[in-house]
Amino acid sequence: MDLDLQAARDLATTLAVRAGRLQVERRDTLRVGAPKAHANDVVSDVDIASERLIVDAIVADRPDDAVQAEEGHGRPGSSGRTWIVDPLDGTRNYISRTGPWSVCIALYDGDRPLVAVVHDPAAGETFSAVDGGGALLNDRPLAASAGPPLAEALVGVSFQPGPATKARAGRLIQELLPAVGDIRRLPAALNLAYQAAGRLDGGVALDTKLWDIAAGALIAREAGVTLGGHGPDFTTELTIGAAPPLWPDLSSLVRAAS
Repeated sequence: MDLDLQAARDLATTLAVRAGRLQVERRDTLRVGAPKAHANDVVSDVDIASERLIVDAIVADRPDDAVQAEEGHGRPGSSGRTWIVDPLDGTRNYISRTGPWSVCIALYDGDRPLVAVVHDPAAGETFSAVDGGGALLNDRPLAASAGPPLAEALVGVSFQPGPATKARAGRLIQELLPAVGDIRRLPAALNLAYQAAGRLDGGVALDTKLWDIAAGALIAREAGVTLGGHGPDFTTELTIGAAPPLWPDLSSLVRAAS
């Protein structure tokens, strides 16, 4: 059966906005649970409630599709398609009120990304893309930065806060910061979405999970951002993005340093 990608994007957008509204409404009463993989890997009751809201609605609307979700509410499917959900990317920012966070939903057909939505509840911004159809911020088309010289580039940096990854990120930043205009630390999805919007000239993400980058990567690609890793394809271990003119210099630097 053919899939209506616009309808799938509309569904993902509606659910991301609903989850974002829940997060804003419950921010003053959230409860933080026990850490997951390490002391800095935190989760709140709002993460869980947001994921249930999204997954329950997907299952009701698309019962044959699989769901892969960060907090464990996934399910198998029979259609070959999988919804990849990060209900709250940037939980530490959300809890501490120190930076942005987002709701991320992507739809894959096998290994091929079809639809992506990254919603920033605090800013009221929804980044989205359909495979082959370009990327949008709300209703406005997006395009990557023109790509300044490396020494003037603004580069996003994202990494999981586990001890080994923090040490790896420290080594990378030691090489990266003197060579670029400046850096910004962001959750991975918004790092990629901001590259799509031309707010960042490039970015790097270390040791992510697929739900961290699945939606943002399609949005960045559809806006003209060049993506890769140690090889031509980005991975959860290393994702590099850059405006095409900046790509040779930034990718070479990051690959050598990471």
